[in-house]
Amino acid sequence: MNKIKKCLFPAAGYGTRFLPATKAIPKEMLPVLTKPLLQYGVEEAIEAGMDTMAIVTGRGKRSIEDHFDISYELEHQIKGTAKESYLTEIRSVINACTFSYTRQVEMKGLGHAILTGETLIGNEAFAVVLADDLCDNEEKGVLKQMSALYEKYKCCIVAVEEIAPEDSNKYGVIAGDVVKDASYAKNSLVRVNDMVEKPEPKDAPSNLAIIGRYILTPDIFDVLRNTKPGKGGEIQITDALLEMAKIGKVIAYKFDGKRFDCGSVDGFVEATNYFYAKDKS
Repeated sequence: MNKIKKCLFPAAGYGTRFLPATKAIPKEMLPVLTKPLLQYGVEEAIEAGMDTMAIVTGRGKRSIEDHFDISYELEHQIKGTAKESYLTEIRSVINACTFSYTRQVEMKGLGHAILTGETLIGNEAFAVVLADDLCDNEEKGVLKQMSALYEKYKCCIVAVEEIAPEDSNKYGVIAGDVVKDASYAKNSLVRVNDMVEKPEPKDAPSNLAIIGRYILTPDIFDVLRNTKPGKGGEIQITDALLEMAKIGKVIAYKFDGKRFDCGSVDGFVEATNYFYAKDKS
C-alpha cells in the first residue's frame, strides 16, 4: 500500500516536567486552549488521510480512552443548549477514525514504545506522532507533507528542524547528503548517513534535530528487536534508524510549519499564546 493509514502515538510517559499537574492527568491531555495535545496530533493525522489511531498508553492514562469516546451523560445534559456546539470537533474526530490501545508496561524508551505498538500496526508503513511536539501550518500539516514524501521515496522519513548548537543534547541529531529534488525547497531533503542521540554540542554531526514526527516502514520492528539499550539504558529509535540509514533507507525532511516543544513549560506557554492569538484573529 502506498498510502499511510495508521498513526502510532507513544503516550505512556510520565510527563515529570509538568508535575504536579501530571500526577493524575496524562501530559498528552494537557490542553492548549480547549483541546488536549493528543487531539491536535490526531487531527493532524486525519488531515493526512490516516484513519486508524494506535495509542501506546500506560498506567493512569485511562482519560485518553475516555476522551476519544462518547460521553452519553454529558451529551444528554447539554443536548439542545448552546454548549452542545463545544463537542462538534471531538465528535468529528471520533467519527473519522478508529482507536486501538496497548500498554507499555515498562518505560524503556521511545524505541521500546514503538516496538510495543507493533501489535496494533502489523506489516505496513505507519506514522508516529509525539503529541508534546505540537505543529501548525497554514496549508498542509507536517504529516501530510511527510506522507507525500513517503509515497515518492518509499523509505523511513524523519522530520527535522535547525536548532541552536547548544541545544543538541536535547535531541537526536542527523547528518547526511542533500537530496536534489525539484519538487522540494533547496536543502530540505537529506539522505541520512549519521544519527546521534542527544550529543553534546562538540559531538553533534550537524544542527539538524529530529522532532516528534516520523514515517516508518514495518522492517523497523525487526531492527528494534535487535537494538541494544543505548543512552540512558533505553532502546532508542535513533539507534534503530541509524541501522536503516546505513543502507540508505532514511530521509530527513525540513518541514514547512511551526513547531512548539510542549514537553517544556516555556514551549507550552508559547504554544498557548500562539493559538490564542490565531484564534482571536
